[in-house]
Amino acid sequence: MRILAIETSCDETGLALVEGTNIDSGFAFEVIDSALLSQAALHAEYGGVYPNLAKREHEKNLPVLFEKFKEQQVDAIAVTNGPGLEPALWTGVEFSKKIAKERGVPLLATNHMEGHLLSSLVKDGKLENVQLPVLALLISGGHTEFVVMKNWFTYEIVGKTKDDAAGEAYDKVARMLALPYPGGPEVSKLAEYARANNIKSDVKLPRPMYDTKDSNVSFSGLKTAVLYLLRDKGGIQKFDLDARAAVAREFEDATADVLVHKTKRALEESGAQTFVIGGGVAANKHIREKLQELIATDFNEVEMRLPELNITGDNAIMIAEAALARALSGKDDQADDTLRAIGNLSIQTNK
Repeated sequence: MRILAIETSCDETGLALVEGTNIDSGFAFEVIDSALLSQAALHAEYGGVYPNLAKREHEKNLPVLFEKFKEQQVDAIAVTNGPGLEPALWTGVEFSKKIAKERGVPLLATNHMEGHLLSSLVKDGKLENVQLPVLALLISGGHTEFVVMKNWFTYEIVGKTKDDAAGEAYDKVARMLALPYPGGPEVSKLAEYARANNIKSDVKLPRPMYDTKDSNVSFSGLKTAVLYLLRDKGGIQKFDLDARAAVAREFEDATADVLVHKTKRALEESGAQTFVIGGGVAANKHIREKLQELIATDFNEVEMRLPELNITGDNAIMIAEAALARALSGKDDQADDTLRAIGNLSIQTNK
């Protein structure tokens, strides 16, 4: 089965043509072609994604990117209909409706977070031999949540952020440190510089909700603590490279400490046999390493699967793989002209 997937949940315009087949132990995927255009440079002056600008750029980019796929035969069109920025999602949904109608093929509504979760379980092009339950830590600019999959395609959110997502906190701290957008990778670069040069902060930042008896997290207070730290020392203009690097390291250490501690709790309570991380922040080297240490030390019976770095961010390959896995399992996700964009769509929503 061949699916052309379209992803426009935020500021990346993505298309991907992926072929999927059933195999004895699961599913096999072959990426025939893919295309991705980022708008990061356009949104840099705003310090974040400006929804109406994202919508306008998607409207420009989709027809251009589709040119390389228009001669390809497909069995269905899959599109992200949420969660995400509704103006951005809307462009993908409406474009997909048009293409599906012209081709006379089904239109499949696909959840963005399910795309992150299922594609992160894929190894060497195959989604196979997955031991349930699965615990997924989905960490991105818009979401931070622990999701348990006890049965295929049925999800329970067992923990989530009470305020800012981890990726959002990274971007806000980056602005405080006068770093360019997108700020998350820039904060991580500074933190790595500090570790390589044994530079440490003389102020220890809080680990919010570390001791609560649940798997929820919070990053707003941590972000505010960075703001106060900078203010109390005279503002960012008083910080040289090493001083900024020390703050970045302490912030990243605090974030990782919380995520590792809450992951441990979620693993214990869920009885998960497989652990996976997904989303843009899943590319963070320090967080990946700390979570790997946790599994190796305390949960060596649990298989940990790490997504390939090229699919941690928003992309259409993950949407195609999620849609294919569901379709090949017999799920009917076919949508009609009433399909709409839903900015706050939950991964728990029944299709």
